[in-house]
Amino acid sequence: MSYDLNKFFKAISDPTRVKIMELLKDKEMNVGEICKHFDMQQPSISHHLSILKNATIVKDRKQGKEVYYHLDSICIVNCCSGFQRQFVADKG
Repeated sequence: MSYDLNKFFKAISDPTRVKIMELLKDKEMNVGEICKHFDMQQPSISHHLSILKNATIVKDRKQGKEVYYHLDSICIVNCCSGFQRQFVADKG
């Protein structure tokens, strides 16, 4: 799978989205559970989740009426290593 570095870095440039990523690193959560960690309304959190999902940093799964979100660590590893390959010269 190919990852868009521009989308990736734009998505992680926001402190709210970074905090969402931190919350999702160990377990999946629904939007209501995520909202409990912020002083903002559900539509704002959903907007941030949409940006993270569009950048393939976060994936979701439906269970009944609930949508659960989890971090895609493979995306993070691939984007960071892709960035490194693109901009760090190999001295070896």
